[in-house]
Amino acid sequence: MSLALDEARKGVGRSAPNPPVGAVLVKGGSLLGRGWHRAAGQPHAEREALADAARNHGPEAIRGATAYITLEPCSTHGRTPPCTEALIAAGLARVVYAAVDRNPLHAGRADAVLRHAGIEVTSGVGAEAAETLLRPFFKVRETGLPWVLWKTAMSLDGRITRPPGEGQWLTGAAARADVQHLRASVEAIITSGETVRRDRPALTLRLPELLDGRPQPWRVVVTQHPASLPQDAPLFTDEWRERTLLRSGADLSTLLMDLARDQGVLSVLVEAGGKFSAALFEAGLVDEVVVYLAPLLCGGTVPALGGTGWSESLRLTELDVARLGDDLRLRGLLRKGPRATGREDASSQQASSR
Repeated sequence: MSLALDEARKGVGRSAPNPPVGAVLVKGGSLLGRGWHRAAGQPHAEREALADAARNHGPEAIRGATAYITLEPCSTHGRTPPCTEALIAAGLARVVYAAVDRNPLHAGRADAVLRHAGIEVTSGVGAEAAETLLRPFFKVRETGLPWVLWKTAMSLDGRITRPPGEGQWLTGAAARADVQHLRASVEAIITSGETVRRDRPALTLRLPELLDGRPQPWRVVVTQHPASLPQDAPLFTDEWRERTLLRSGADLSTLLMDLARDQGVLSVLVEAGGKFSAALFEAGLVDEVVVYLAPLLCGGTVPALGGTGWSESLRLTELDVARLGDDLRLRGLLRKGPRATGREDASSQQASSR
């Protein structure tokens, strides 16, 4: 299942609106084939793994094998035929999958279909890791809203700009490269009109290893005054200008739902200033936070988060802390619903250091 999860991770940022799924085939302790879902309309991970095994060892070698899959195999016709049909036709002896499909019309249906064909079925193996990869897909299916990550780079005193006369970058090369991989994990990047006017960002993938056919994320500029945007900004003039969308932002929830419905977006990365970012937090639309901390004290009046504040602190859970050169990256989920406070809550937090 660990190998299948590695395959699934290859599809993050590529497979939308479908989920990133991986599969491997094993027989007699040997790996026969592997596969991952590359894009909507293309073969699912199970069929990719079956094709890989057939190329490497021939179809007969697959009979009696075990398939490890990160999500319950589809059992209905969509853009492609049901994967349960392919698994049965291949003569598998066993299917092991991690996460159950949360669609009530499909959940557990594969078990009955496969068992009726004489295939042993085991579910829940590696479920926690698989469901982490599938959070955006599940959220869109259940709420219509994409998964929203808020990313910022700040000084130790919470500022996002350096003193006049210094360079524009707060963080070093390692942190900036990490942001590129973060962008590659989403289908859209949202910024504000004010950020475009002030910083003229490109919001593109630029690392060579990320440009192997992966689509550039949609770049969404939220503004009430589109006529005031600089028309010579990179977002409107570079080779990916057709991937730039203008939205009014009158209703942020509707804006996000429209991205999920119309562009097939599962995950959104927010790269914007403190005022627009605060509006997303105040609307309860942020799911995950990624903060890059630079070892600087900058002063000034441009904070990472603005707004009027909240009635109580927003707390992160499932924390991960990593060192990237001289900088730190802190990543965690925004706790939803009632928030505990005090010693009991603090003791429940677990941060890992890499």
